[in-house]
This record gives sequence, C-alpha cells and structure tokens, in this order.
Amino acid sequence: MATDYDAPRRSEADDLAEDSLEELKARRNETQSGVVDVDETDTAESFELPGADLSALSGEDLTVRVVPKQADEFTCSKCFLVHHRSRLAEDNGGVYVCRDCS
Repeated sequence: MATDYDAPRRSEADDLAEDSLEELKARRNETQSGVVDVDETDTAESFELPGADLSALSGEDLTVRVVPKQADEFTCSKCFLVHHRSRLAEDNGGVYVCRDCS
C-alpha cells in the first residue's frame, strides 16, 4: 500500500474531536475499572511473617549495656562512630578520622 507522506498526519486528539458524545461516554465507561487504589503501607501492615509471634514480644523489655569509650578507642570527627585505634587514618591536631571516612 502506498503512503502519502505529504498528507497531514492525524493524531489521537483529532480522532477524539470527531467522536460523538455517545461514543465518548461509552469509551469512558469501558476504561474505568472497579479496582480501588490501596495505600501500600496499609497492605504491608496486614502481612504477617511466618513464625513471628508479636504477642510474645509486646511485653518484652530490651536492655542494652552501654560501655564508655576505652583508652584505645577514638571518635571519628566525620562519622562520629567510636573505632579502635587500629582504624585511625589521620590525626590532625586532635581531629581524628577513621579509615572509612578518609
């Protein structure tokens, strides 16, 4: 089939402009779905992990033992984590930087 490349091209907007009101109403009803949008956070809360008994954990108190910084440790001036002296990358007049941040 031969194509006339000089003829003006028709877009979808041109096709919609020529449709009758009844056709547009019918097309609108066809494209609407009965599915309701659901928030992902609501669906995530409804899932239960296998083997997880949340009722047993609800009364549990978690305790963490905090140990003060030791003599052979330093606090990195960039990431503010406490590291062992073997992780020291540079010491610029009391400004300590770990190997990860250097």
